Amino acid sequence: MTFCGYLPYSGPPMVVEHEISLKFTSSPSPNDLEVYDNVRIPRVPAGGIPIEMVLTILEAAYFDDRGGPDIDLLSNCTLVCKAWSLHAQKLLFRRVRLCSHSAFASFTYAADRSSLRGRILGDAVIQMRAVLDYNQPGCLNQSSLAVAVSNCPNLYELDLAQYGCVTPGKDVVGSPAQERMRRPAPSFDEHSLALLNAGPRITALNFSNWSENNQSVLQLLEVWPSLKSLSITGASPVLSPGVTYPPFPCALEELRLNCQREPAKEFLGWLLHRSAEEKSLRVIDLERQPSPELLDFLVEKHGETLHSLAVPSFAMHEHAHAAMRCRSIRELRTESSWSSPVICRQMPETIQHLAFGLDLDTLLNPIIDLVKTRDDLQAVTVNIWRDGHRHPQLASLQMACAYRGVDLRLTRDVRRMRLLVRGNPVVPPMYPRTQTLDSMQPAVRSVFLA
Repeated sequence: MTFCGYLPYSGPPMVVEHEISLKFTSSPSPNDLEVYDNVRIPRVPAGGIPIEMVLTILEAAYFDDRGGPDIDLLSNCTLVCKAWSLHAQKLLFRRVRLCSHSAFASFTYAADRSSLRGRILGDAVIQMRAVLDYNQPGCLNQSSLAVAVSNCPNLYELDLAQYGCVTPGKDVVGSPAQERMRRPAPSFDEHSLALLNAGPRITALNFSNWSENNQSVLQLLEVWPSLKSLSITGASPVLSPGVTYPPFPCALEELRLNCQREPAKEFLGWLLHRSAEEKSLRVIDLERQPSPELLDFLVEKHGETLHSLAVPSFAMHEHAHAAMRCRSIRELRTESSWSSPVICRQMPETIQHLAFGLDLDTLLNPIIDLVKTRDDLQAVTVNIWRDGHRHPQLASLQMACAYRGVDLRLTRDVRRMRLLVRGNPVVPPMYPRTQTLDSMQPAVRSVFLA
């Protein structure tokens, strides 16, 4: 044995000759130094960075990690120089949030249409989120909301939340949702409705109603016959018995529901009558598990032209069968880790995006086969529940996606998953949706280039 103790002895070492040649480079000559000195170093033009380049950089950095505008970055950019200020402010005003009367006063001062700068900032607003919370002191009221909306001629999306009021001193923080929805809230007065009716033609409305007033959404639906996207959250709208309602004139392209109680078929039939006639509905997003009867009702009326369907779970055979009847589907989304395997085997060739939850019990074989056999598939989004990262077939799914050129997006946060799959309320030509400035309506985008 050798001195190492753990290597076997193999005799005396052999002497091997090696030929080594060294070549040293000389230092650069004075002529070479002159060449280096003559190389032109790029410099910022005397007039500053071209504003087109600045605008491109600001647009690329617009969104933060949470999917919203990077307020801190854009606010700092407004202070860099006069040339940047207006362009950064226009991006800041793309989305406006009004939750109090003081916020409304600040906004109306900045977007005062009697000044050129105010008109420019008002024209830049295309998305607005407002909160009518009558429990808060100094809350935003209906007439102020109507004035703010009328100051934004290019506004196309309004996200409105309404909270009922309670007797002073009896409000309980964190009370259950059912109790919050028993609180009364006033209906929109005629003056506010007239201002809204004279304002911009909004195409996307997100209405969250946390009060017992189930007529407010019906008032707003009468104001905007231009709606193409509608989202209803909270209390379910109800058609008053004995009242004859004129046909709803909008041909919706997108419908999202997250109601505490399942909407009645009578209301949905009235709401989607024009959409069924023109076969315009492309997206149905049900954030609460629907009854088999409700999903069957929606698919029977709109499944022929439906492009995107989102349901919390396809575990029941009735829900899976309803999805399989949508033969033009391009996107299927669920957050549950268990779905009927037959739904993937019967998926049409048009599928472009699949989103689902993953745990140790998820059947991945049908999904892997889907990735291997659908040429139009662009992306697969997976939310990993619990020990889903230990699934024995997860590596096979990753390999199949890599081989087929399918974008596999993994997340452990269901809120992050929702952010990945939901974009601006404009029906896209391809799925999955992307939330970028380019996904805005073309007519609106020209505002930033002016």
